[in-house]
Amino acid sequence: MCQDTTIRQKGREKVEAMNDRARYFKVVEWSEEDQCCIGTAPGFILGGCHSTDEKDVYKEIRDIAEEWIEIYKKDGEPLPPPTVGWWALNRKSEPS
Repeated sequence: MCQDTTIRQKGREKVEAMNDRARYFKVVEWSEEDQCCIGTAPGFILGGCHSTDEKDVYKEIRDIAEEWIEIYKKDGEPLPPPTVGWWALNRKSEPS
C-alpha cells in the first residue's frame, strides 16, 4: 500500500470515529461540591473527567468517548445506542 493510500485510509478512520463520537451526548457542568468542571457522557460511558477549565474537560470527555468507540470496535462489539441527534431520534424503541 502506498503512503498516499495509507494517509487517506487513516483520514477516513478519523472521520468515522468523529462521526461515531458525535452520536453521544457529552455534558460539562460545574460542581460546587468539587469546585471544578465535571465531564460525563450519560448513556454511553460510566465515570468521566474533571478540571477547572471547561474546555479541557470537554476535550477530555470527547477523547474518552473516542477511545471507548475504538475499544468497542477492536473487540467486535456493537456500539451502544446513540444518545443525541438523528440517530437517537430514529432508533427503534425497545418493546415494553
